Amino acid sequence: MDRARTVNFEFDGRRLTGLAGDSLASALLANGLDVVGRSIYHDRPRGIVAAGPEEPNALVQVAWPSGASEPMLRATTVALEDGLRAWSLAGHGRLETVDGGIDAGRFDSRHAHVEVLVIGAGRAGRAAAAAARLAKPGERVMLIDSYPTATGDGVVAGTTALGIYDHGYVTAVQRRPSPQTEGRLWHVRAGRIVVATGAIERPIVFADNDRPGVMLAGAAATYIDRYGVRPGERAVIFTNNGTTDAVAATLRRAGTELVETVDFRRGETVVGTRGDDAGRLTGVDVARADGTTETVAADLLLVSGGWNPSVALWTHAGGRLRYDPAISAFVPDQRGPNGRIAVVGAAAGEIEGLGPIVPAWVVPPPGGPSEDGWAKHYLDLGRDATIRDLHRALDAGLESIEHLKRYTTIGTGSDQGKTSGVVTSAIAAAILGQDVGAVGVPTYRPPTVPVSFAQLAARDRGLLADPIRVTSIQPWHAANGAVFEDVGQWKRPHHFPRPGETVDEAVRRECEVARTSVAMMDASTLGKIDVQGPDSGIFLDRVYTNTFSTLKVGSCRYGLMCRADGMVLDDGVTSRLADDRFHMTTTTGNAAVVLDHLEEWLQTEWPELRVHATSVTEQWTTVAVVGPQARAVVSRLVPDLDVSQAAFPFMTWREAVIAGTAGRVFRISFSGELAYELNVPTWHGLALWEAVLAAGRAFGITPYGTQAMHVLRAEKAYPIIGQETDGTVTPQDLGLGALVSTKKDFIGRRSHRRPDNLRPDRKQLVGVLPVDPAFVLPEGAQLVAPDADLGRIPVPMLGHITSSYDSAALGRSFALALVKGGRERIGQTVLAPLVDRTVEAVITESVLFDPENARRDGVAQP
Repeated sequence: MDRARTVNFEFDGRRLTGLAGDSLASALLANGLDVVGRSIYHDRPRGIVAAGPEEPNALVQVAWPSGASEPMLRATTVALEDGLRAWSLAGHGRLETVDGGIDAGRFDSRHAHVEVLVIGAGRAGRAAAAAARLAKPGERVMLIDSYPTATGDGVVAGTTALGIYDHGYVTAVQRRPSPQTEGRLWHVRAGRIVVATGAIERPIVFADNDRPGVMLAGAAATYIDRYGVRPGERAVIFTNNGTTDAVAATLRRAGTELVETVDFRRGETVVGTRGDDAGRLTGVDVARADGTTETVAADLLLVSGGWNPSVALWTHAGGRLRYDPAISAFVPDQRGPNGRIAVVGAAAGEIEGLGPIVPAWVVPPPGGPSEDGWAKHYLDLGRDATIRDLHRALDAGLESIEHLKRYTTIGTGSDQGKTSGVVTSAIAAAILGQDVGAVGVPTYRPPTVPVSFAQLAARDRGLLADPIRVTSIQPWHAANGAVFEDVGQWKRPHHFPRPGETVDEAVRRECEVARTSVAMMDASTLGKIDVQGPDSGIFLDRVYTNTFSTLKVGSCRYGLMCRADGMVLDDGVTSRLADDRFHMTTTTGNAAVVLDHLEEWLQTEWPELRVHATSVTEQWTTVAVVGPQARAVVSRLVPDLDVSQAAFPFMTWREAVIAGTAGRVFRISFSGELAYELNVPTWHGLALWEAVLAAGRAFGITPYGTQAMHVLRAEKAYPIIGQETDGTVTPQDLGLGALVSTKKDFIGRRSHRRPDNLRPDRKQLVGVLPVDPAFVLPEGAQLVAPDADLGRIPVPMLGHITSSYDSAALGRSFALALVKGGRERIGQTVLAPLVDRTVEAVITESVLFDPENARRDGVAQP
């Protein structure tokens, strides 16, 4: 509670004030509003009975300050907010629409995977969470509690578990986790679950037990201790157990007059209540042990008939219950359902301060038992169900507690019988002459509390939806200041800025080091597919546009895949590991697409081929070592391997022990520089990265990110699938017609002969140099002829920019573009109309750096 901060709110149109930390119920009591609604059938005035989700009366519709509205909430569970508006629900008729229109509420989903989930942040729950953390440090422990003000180490407050399902799956709803969202639906997977949901105080049934001013004893103590609110001035306690001793002390401390304690254990009972014209409690009819009856003036009657362990979640998971006469309640049978779920504290029947208890379920009417006499003995306040209704059901021949529930509607309200279920079972057992344990309780079904359809349909977007994939080197990247970008589901370093560097400065530095000395890159995200089987070579010949069946063991080959329409699907390098085994690499974003493509053709078109394709992307960490000094660095990491040009030429691979770990070394380059790709099992990936750093320190080795990689490859006109291609580009358009075999069939070959794919004016990949060498054209910019009339719409387009960068190696800006008949336009000028200017540029050959490939084998030095 923050007593220094006032909160303004409205209830039924009245402007009221509360304090920060109040619940709506505590604020209403503090403002003297003890009548909060009318009963559903009998239209009787009703007040606040409880302090938690067991509240049967105080149902409200709430309009949040954000504009969202939600009906059927309990005032006891609504945290007060400045600007909140609430309406009591009349109990019958249709719900009102607040302000009309579309609900502005926002509901989110969240997923959590933990070793231990503790439900309930009371003393038992906090102790269980602390014990779990101490027993196995490092394990993920999640602690949730339904109260919005719950505190504790790592507690997720305001979160109520809805149900426990198979395999440790738990759903929970969190109300108002932030001003930006009305609720959050948690999906939790837990290895072990501890249920510490406490116990719910139960009432004793007597005549006119539904008046405003009749409250559960523990609830009154909660309002005083937690919120500093006195529910009344003159109180009577009606009890059968020792927990009300603490309540009496709380009342005295708060200044509430405790007129009398009526103790069922002494033979005393409350037989009825009196009220004013508005129905509010004014007096309590007390029957003494000597048979006399007296009316005691009071505005607050606190009732405690014992405590029922909150066992709904336990039964959701298949746990059984047994009746414990010692506490007159059903408790979990800890022999089931499995070793993954345990119940502790009051939820297990360990009720602190209960003491000796005499079962007290109902007080007969003063005039003696009769049908009319039972008419105002309310069993379920939420459904206006009385003992008369229960007698009628039994007289109709119904004995099963499930049948009684449906006939009387007891326990079918929004509170799901939290205060009425066990009392109903006990009274039915007494009428039938059976044991309470034999009658049992109705089946508890999820959700444990009402939840809106909007909450169940909570949005999943951004970080809440798509899984995040990281490489084994991610901790190093994060610790060393990498700026990340999303590539498919992967987080990849975009660049590694030094203090004070801009993005452009960092990328330029990384490119310069790669071209002049040596640099390193985490290339683990590239898709890797293991292709095995006697027909693997034949299969790859059909998949790729070029031939792979002739590839020798120990060699690598760059290949292109096409769809059936002849358009480029993906590219990558495939290496032959054995006569019947290939290691295929794909682009990062297309790894799953390519695997699906392979499986589709294997399963639907060529089932006779003896081939298996398996994703091994996450089994290998790949570190690329790039630059003129790459050979010197790699030689230090693989001292037993001859990495000279003669022994280890371009587009070959070798098995080797790399920095103490068995792996593979590939001579592959995506930069045009001398380069090696080092592959080791993932669990050794971080160690390999650190070993490469150590080996290259003498050469000034530096890590580089995806942006520098893009610049380096664009200088060599190496295409990126999805950037230089858009689903309408053929290999010939990219200038890679030499990779299209004329001697074999492959997926898409026939489409390459279609007239449209043979047009000379198709868009082709070319280089573009802005006349202003300092200006970087924006990617996606359209290109038009120099004589185009820009004032006449539409303007004929020649093509568009696919990649555009500033190049340290070229000393200027450059771009790649797809241009109609581009190769015939080399040397011609084009225009790029932008928002604020029109840029003049010249079309060039696509390969702008080292077109002779002199640097590929490390021959040329900077």
